[in-house]
Amino acid sequence: MTSKAADLFGGATAAGQDQAAPAKSGDVPVDSAPAAKRRNSSGARASGQQAQNDATSVGEAGYNAATIEVLEGLEPVRRRPGMYIGGTDEKALHHLFAEVIDNAMDEAVAGHASFIDVELDTDGFLTVTDNGRGIPVDPHPKFPDKSALEVILTTLHAGGKFDSKVYETSGGLHGVGVSVVNALAERLEVEVARGQVLYRQCFERGHAVTPLETLGKVHNRRGTKVRFKPDAQIFGAHGATFSPARLYRMARSKAYLFGGVEIRWHCAPELAGDNVAPEAVFKFPDGLKDYLAAEIAGKELVADQIFAGKIKKHGGHGSLEWAIAWLGGVEDGFSSSYCNTIPTPEGGTHESGMRMALLRGLRDHAERVNQSKRMAQVNADDVMTSCAAMLSVFIREPEFQGQTKDKLATLEASRIVENAIRDAFDHWLAASPNQAARLLDWVVDRAEERLRRRQEKEVARKTATRKLRLPGKLADCTNAGAAGSELFIVEGDSAGGSAKQGRDRGYQAILPLRGKILNVASAGRDKLAANQQLGDIVQALGCGTGAQYRDEELRYDKVIIMTDADVDGAHIASLLITFFYRQMPKLIDKGHLYLAVPPLYKLTHGAKTVYAHDDAHKEELIKSEFKANAKVEVSRFKGLGEMMPAQLKETTMHPQKRTLLRVAVHADDREATGDAIDRLMGNKPEARFSFIQDRAAFATDLDLDI
Repeated sequence: MTSKAADLFGGATAAGQDQAAPAKSGDVPVDSAPAAKRRNSSGARASGQQAQNDATSVGEAGYNAATIEVLEGLEPVRRRPGMYIGGTDEKALHHLFAEVIDNAMDEAVAGHASFIDVELDTDGFLTVTDNGRGIPVDPHPKFPDKSALEVILTTLHAGGKFDSKVYETSGGLHGVGVSVVNALAERLEVEVARGQVLYRQCFERGHAVTPLETLGKVHNRRGTKVRFKPDAQIFGAHGATFSPARLYRMARSKAYLFGGVEIRWHCAPELAGDNVAPEAVFKFPDGLKDYLAAEIAGKELVADQIFAGKIKKHGGHGSLEWAIAWLGGVEDGFSSSYCNTIPTPEGGTHESGMRMALLRGLRDHAERVNQSKRMAQVNADDVMTSCAAMLSVFIREPEFQGQTKDKLATLEASRIVENAIRDAFDHWLAASPNQAARLLDWVVDRAEERLRRRQEKEVARKTATRKLRLPGKLADCTNAGAAGSELFIVEGDSAGGSAKQGRDRGYQAILPLRGKILNVASAGRDKLAANQQLGDIVQALGCGTGAQYRDEELRYDKVIIMTDADVDGAHIASLLITFFYRQMPKLIDKGHLYLAVPPLYKLTHGAKTVYAHDDAHKEELIKSEFKANAKVEVSRFKGLGEMMPAQLKETTMHPQKRTLLRVAVHADDREATGDAIDRLMGNKPEARFSFIQDRAAFATDLDLDI
C-alpha cells in the first residue's frame, strides 16, 4: 500500500471515528459534507414520516362515530328526493300526483270506491278525493301514541299493501308513496271520513303540525281527501307549479284503465286552456278500446277493426285488458302499458308477452293459409313497428325496477299476457280473413323493408372502407362530377356496343342490360336482393335506395332509359320505371329520370335521310320532307342493335338532335299512379285483367302492336 493510500485510509478512519480531530500536516483533507448530507437526509425522512403520521391522525380524528349521520323519519326523502321520485324536474313533480291518485285507484280496483275527484287551485294546491274506505285513524299497535294515519304519512315503508289481505292487487308496494309526497310538500292536509265521522290532520314538510282532529259527524260521505302543495325548497320557485294539461291527461288515462271508476276533474277557470276543460267527467266502460280509438282517431289503419279484449279473474290477479291496432301509411306505432294502473313507460315482461303472442299468432295464421315461408323472416319488431298498442295487467305483488316503477320485472306477467292474448288473437284473425290477409301482407312488407335497410347500411359501410367498385359492364364517362353527366341504360349487349361507340366519352356512360329485368312490384325481398341487373344499376348510380337514398351521392345528372321502339322495349322501360318508382322515388321527384325516343323508321330518297318515331310521324314526314311523286325508301329498325353507332348518336344520343321525355309524377296524380302500378305490375292477374277491361273501349289499332 502506498503512503498516499495509507494516508487516505488513515484520514478516512480518523474522520469516521472522531469528526473533531484536526488533520495532520501532509494528510489528505477529508470533506465532511457527505456525512452531513446523510444526516440531513435521515432527518428529512424522519420529519416527513412524522408529518404523515400527524396528518393521518388528524384525518382519522375527523372521521369518527360523530360523523356518521342517522337520518330518521322522512329526512332521507328531503335530502335525496331523486332516489324516491327520480329527480326534481317536472316529471318528478307530477309523480307526486301519480302517487296520490294511485292510492285512490287501488281502492277503486278493490271495489271500495266508485269515483275520484281531482281539483287544481290557483294557489298551487292539488286535491285528490275518493269515496273508498278511508285511511285508518285508530292508534297503531306499534305506536300507541300515534294514529295509523300519522304513521302512514310520516314513516317510510308503512302501509297495508305488503301482503294480499287488504288489497288483492295494488299499485303501491313499498309503503313509501304518500309519505314521500308528504315529505316533499310544503303543506299537506288529509281528511278521512270513516264510520260517519270526519277526521283531519295537517303536515308541513313531512312533520305533523296538528294532532288528529275529530271534526264531527258526517253523513253520506266516506273515503280520503288529500290536499297538498309541492315544496319550492325542493322543486324551485318556478318548478313547483303543476301543469294543468299534464294533470288532465294523467287523470283521464286512469279512467281508461278501469272502467268501473268515474274521475271528476275540476280546475280554476284561469288555469283552463285549449286542451284543458274547467270541469270534466271521465268514465269509459270500454276502457282501453275507447282510449286507443281516441288516440288514433283520423289515422289510416291496416285492419279496420281494433283488436281488443278483456279478461277478468277472481280476486284480480291475472286480469288484463288490451287494445291493438296497426297504423298504415308512414305512421309510427307506440306502446302504452300499465300494471295495476301504474304506467310502465319502459315496458317490461308484460309487453314482452304481448309481442310474442302477436308474432306467434301471425306465424300460426300464415301456416294455416300456406304462407309460412313469407313469415320466416318476420320478427317481433316487424309486427310492432307500426302497432299502436295499449295493455293493462293486474298482478299480485308485482316487481318493478326502481321506486318510480317505469319497468315491470315480474316474470309471471309474460306468461299470463301471452297465453291470454294468443288465444284471442287466433280467433280474431280467423273471424276476418280479409283483414288478416292485409295485416299479414303489411307485416311481411315491414320485414322486407328492414332487411333492405340493413343491406343498404352494410353496403354503405363497405363502400366507406374500400374503393368504389363499379359494375363490369359499365362504360363510365371521364367526367368526375355528376353535373352534366348522363347514364344510358340500354336494352341488350348489341345496342350497348353501338351506344358505346356513338357516345361522347366525356359525359356519357353506358350500362347495357341483358333482357327483361325483374318486376320489383311482384318480386319478394330475396329475389330483389339477388338480382344482378338491378344490383348493377344501384351500384352504378351510387346513391342508395329507399330510405337510404342520397341525391347528393348520385353519380349522374341524367339517367336515361334507352330501349327499342317496340312493345318489348316498352315493356322493359315499364319495368325499369317501376323499379325507380318503388326503390328510388326521389330520383324521379328530383327530375333525374328520362326516356330516350329512338326512331322506328328510316326514310330515304336519294341523299336525303330522315327518321320517324312512329307510323303517324312517318306519314307526316313523307308528306312534308319529300316531293309528292318521290319514291321514298322506308325501312323499319328491328332494334337499337341494328343501328350504326353514327345513326344512334345522331337520332337518340346527341343533345342537340335527340328527343328525351322526362319521367314525372305530379302531386295530384300520386295516389292514382301508385294504384295503376299496383294493378298493372303487381302479382294479382285479376287486377290487370280488370284494368284492361275498363279501358279496352278506348284502345285503337294504333295502340296495339299486332
